[in-house]
Amino acid sequence: MFDLDGTLLDTRRDLATAVNAIRAEHGREPLKLATVTRYVGDGLAMLVRRSLRGRRTDLEEATRRCARHYRRHMLDQTAPYPDVVAGLRRLKRAGYRLALISNKPVAACRRLLRHFGLYELFDRVSGGDSSERRKPHPEPLQLTLRRLGVRPEESWMIGDHRTDLETARRAGVRSVWLSRGMGRRGRWRPDRTFRWFSELTAFFTTPYAGP
Repeated sequence: MFDLDGTLLDTRRDLATAVNAIRAEHGREPLKLATVTRYVGDGLAMLVRRSLRGRRTDLEEATRRCARHYRRHMLDQTAPYPDVVAGLRRLKRAGYRLALISNKPVAACRRLLRHFGLYELFDRVSGGDSSERRKPHPEPLQLTLRRLGVRPEESWMIGDHRTDLETARRAGVRSVWLSRGMGRRGRWRPDRTFRWFSELTAFFTTPYAGP
């Protein structure tokens, strides 16, 4: 089970475009890319809340407007991280069932995956509006496991942010932290840590040769 933003796709610049558009509507200066990146990881509503911190505003309406800006720009500069496309295809050929679990709306997830030719590789795509509760609540993972008929002990959650690691722990699945993504590990200890997607792919597809 994979996270999307910061794990498979580098979406920072298009998210920053949307955030700075909504800030401009509120008469505020644009944020630097590094600042927006630090705010990513807990859904769009939290991204907007953090980006407009210190100003009284209707956050629900601001989130809707930010989502509209993002839909217009989400394919401008977003791209898969190195080795992601080849790595997912290799995992699929190796017999793994792949699922996507993101806090991004599911329609946006599907659009991005289709754009990069990845959608057909996934057995299930789950967004922040696919279940009542979102990561770090374990419900999205638990629902995915039930739908695919897979036990928690047979599964891994792969992400770049503390939210993914907490969700994995609460759902009873093992976790991988991709350290070069947008997020932070926080206090959670993953079962495995990799910097590059190629390292992750090799771990899951190379037969164990023993000590």
